[in-house]
Amino acid sequence: MEFSVKSGSPEKQRSACVVVGIYEPRRLSAAAEELDAASDGFISGLLRRGDMEGKLGQSLMLTHVPGVLCDRVLLIGLGRERDFTDGGFRQAVSVMANRLQEAGAAEAVSYLSNLHVKGRDTLWRVRETVLGVSHTLYRFDQLKSKKDQPRRPLRKLTVSVPSRRELPGGEQAQREAVAIAEGVSFARDLGNLPGNICTPTYLAEQAEALGKAHKQLKVEVLERKDMESLGMGALLSVARGSRQPPKLMIMHYQGGPRDQKPYALVGKGITFDSGGISIKPGAAMDEMKFDMCGAASVFGTIKAVASLELPINVIGVVPASENLPDGDASKPGDIVTTMSGQTVEILNTDAEGRLVLCDALTYTERYEPQTVIDIATLTGACIIALGHQAHALLGNNNPLINDVLSAGRKAGDRAWELPLWEEYQDQLKSNFADMANIGGRPAGTITAACFLSRFTKKFRWAHLDIAGTAWNSGDNKGATGKPVPLLTQYLLDRVEENA
Repeated sequence: MEFSVKSGSPEKQRSACVVVGIYEPRRLSAAAEELDAASDGFISGLLRRGDMEGKLGQSLMLTHVPGVLCDRVLLIGLGRERDFTDGGFRQAVSVMANRLQEAGAAEAVSYLSNLHVKGRDTLWRVRETVLGVSHTLYRFDQLKSKKDQPRRPLRKLTVSVPSRRELPGGEQAQREAVAIAEGVSFARDLGNLPGNICTPTYLAEQAEALGKAHKQLKVEVLERKDMESLGMGALLSVARGSRQPPKLMIMHYQGGPRDQKPYALVGKGITFDSGGISIKPGAAMDEMKFDMCGAASVFGTIKAVASLELPINVIGVVPASENLPDGDASKPGDIVTTMSGQTVEILNTDAEGRLVLCDALTYTERYEPQTVIDIATLTGACIIALGHQAHALLGNNNPLINDVLSAGRKAGDRAWELPLWEEYQDQLKSNFADMANIGGRPAGTITAACFLSRFTKKFRWAHLDIAGTAWNSGDNKGATGKPVPLLTQYLLDRVEENA
């Protein structure tokens, strides 16, 4: 899919299709008015006859519109103008993408990016257009023997900006959006792959391939023997039930000066989670292939950062393993020693994500990072608390928390802060070890973060629990690619901050 940015009048576009918006009730947007004037009232005449009301989600394809140079005009319903917000804009873009794909328009020019959205500028609208079209048209069919391909898929979209002086900013927004979209798609591909293909070894191969594709990216993969010598007893305890060897991937992106301390991203990479000995119910257990979506988001973000050649240093750390039952698997009541030297009583083997993460977080200390963000599909309690709309966010540094929240708002990939008060730590008490790996049913998302906080005292740290946002269930089952947009925006903001 190719994207470009240009400025110009809609009636002068030599294109297979020009896309403009219609507000409810039957009100033309500025670009639609220009087409209507050029066509001597052709569009407004159709609206008066009741062909379209302009409700959000509606669309109408027109052919043989007089006075214009394009082959077709696509009208997209926007709802009432006073109610047209971020969500309405994204829905309009999605409707446009689907209709263009169905209609066989191989290329088009969109003027939706010229619409007014309260509190948003042209650069935001350009970026959201590119991201929205890419997300809507994404398909995961690489494992199907027969692929349902459109006869003439949309291959090129030109995104309009209102004036020529906005072209440089629009082109930069488009470039950033394409990189983020490619990172999101990469994360979705990894998440959607089944566990028999996407093993820890497969993830390590993907990391090495990413390193070969980008000269500023160096990749290191630690094997079981390396983890043993480092004393990663928590991570290795999870891998004991699997025949697949665990891997610890470290992706070093060097875009800034060598002496600049990096920003670190740590992603949970459980490529399949049965719960181990504390086995999960059978219903929807297939979705536990998505338990590595935290790792996938690190891969996608590193890919975006490397594509943009951002002038900063970033470390991506991914601990990967399966969590399966076996004669050698960890048992409830087992006690393991983490890389930090702290001991953990494993009361539930299905609370394995925090075990692989705690050793990875300790390992990350050696890079003396400016900040550390870990990303994990960690707790079902997160879905009970926040549903599927927001990531849970906790951490030990208020400025970092605010930066992550701000990045999420900008990217439309939002997080919500939960408390990390000292009182919650009492729930992790153990009679036999320094701590237990679970804290009971109350505040499960918070006590999981409390566990991780015991391994993050040497750096500024934030934790994103993406259990409710990493994938969709039901008819639209599949990985979402979140929070790649949030993480990439956070790093873009750091570049701007340091400029």
